[in-house]
Amino acid sequence: MTASPLLSLPGAVAGDGADAPVAAHYGSFNLEQRTLASGEGFVDLSHRDVLRIAGPDRLTWLHSLTSQAFEGLTPGVWTSSLILSPQGHVEHFFSGVDDGSSFLAWTEPGAGEALPAYLERMKFWSDVTVTLDASQVSVWRPSQGYSFVPRESLETYAAAAGPACGFWAFEALRIERGEPRFASLADPNVD
Repeated sequence: MTASPLLSLPGAVAGDGADAPVAAHYGSFNLEQRTLASGEGFVDLSHRDVLRIAGPDRLTWLHSLTSQAFEGLTPGVWTSSLILSPQGHVEHFFSGVDDGSSFLAWTEPGAGEALPAYLERMKFWSDVTVTLDASQVSVWRPSQGYSFVPRESLETYAAAAGPACGFWAFEALRIERGEPRFASLADPNVD
């Protein structure tokens, strides 16, 4: 995983493990958490794997494979979904948005190979294409939630959307929101 260019910002301290490519904090976890809680700032999630699912059958196909209702999904509406085993265990997680011609999604760091590989095996006769999309990265803002920005524009985005807040502050607020993290799916050594 490529390190985020935002790790060069003043005070940036890299995260640990799968989150090492982004900043854990930029000098003060507590101040960054308060910034996000006040509705300001953004979080760099560029270490998450991004995939694009395109084709006319994409929503019907995703509807048949996942825990989420994708049929009739309105473009621009963000949604999260699980792929479950026959026993109901979470096998894959992704979250994203449809733009009317493709569904762009992020998944946990390290899951970017397993999820597309699984989806490829499940295509059968459906008219869909599944590709990793390294040209896009995920970010999170308190006022907007998750969104994607072009990887090449991340530094420009950061300058306009600032201040940058670290992953630890984001995690504290994610837990407060009751939003689960399925990071262990990407690491077979985590139970």
